[in-house]
Amino acid sequence: MKLYLDTSTPVCQLKLDDKEYTWESGYELAEKLHQFIHDKLKENGKTWEDISEITFFSGPGSFTGLRIGAAVVNTLADQLNIPLYDHHGKKQKVIIPDYGRPANITPPKK
Repeated sequence: MKLYLDTSTPVCQLKLDDKEYTWESGYELAEKLHQFIHDKLKENGKTWEDISEITFFSGPGSFTGLRIGAAVVNTLADQLNIPLYDHHGKKQKVIIPDYGRPANITPPKK
């Protein structure tokens, strides 16, 4: 089963083969993303081990959403020993989020 994940906006998008699911994650993405994926796999009678490859929308988008999503897909691909692709179809060892702009780092106040 092919898994596609997009966490670049507050509405998380998950595809499992040809089935598409969305979830308005709000501030719960880090806490509930694994459960969301697990629940959708279970709905389809599948387990984590049934995932054969992962594609991730690596950006641009939300800084936090992309970091959380990248951490999840990088870990899954590594632990399941399956191919990982960016949304351009290029195979990657590790997904690095593309935020679409340089980081806005606030200078220290002291």
